Amino acid sequence: MSELIPPEDAREEHADALPEYAERVLEVAELIPPGRVMTYGDVAEWLEQGGARQVGRVMALYGSAVPWWRVVRADGVLLPGHELRALGHYRAEGTPLKQAGRGAQGHLPRLDMRRARWDGGADAEGHI
Repeated sequence: MSELIPPEDAREEHADALPEYAERVLEVAELIPPGRVMTYGDVAEWLEQGGARQVGRVMALYGSAVPWWRVVRADGVLLPGHELRALGHYRAEGTPLKQAGRGAQGHLPRLDMRRARWDGGADAEGHI
């Protein structure tokens, strides 16, 4: 998520212009259930293509059209620059969080990756 993010309706408006890989990444993001997350690397592994950086780039450019807060860093740190928006979504969805320690920057919680991480298991419709 950066200054280069297209408007909310960009995915529909430019659907024909989206690279196939970007479309697949966004489809995986939409599969992640409320209250759960996948890391950038998890999404790449699910797709059996690309890597965490490629997924991160797709999310930065096109992610505003999907539940972007469900595709996260592996360390559970909230997305820099979007921490408060993401935190609002996590709280609304009941996503497991770890309280921040006193030394944590901004005293923001982290995602409890052990409990929040979704592997695309039984409730997934299969690989995209």
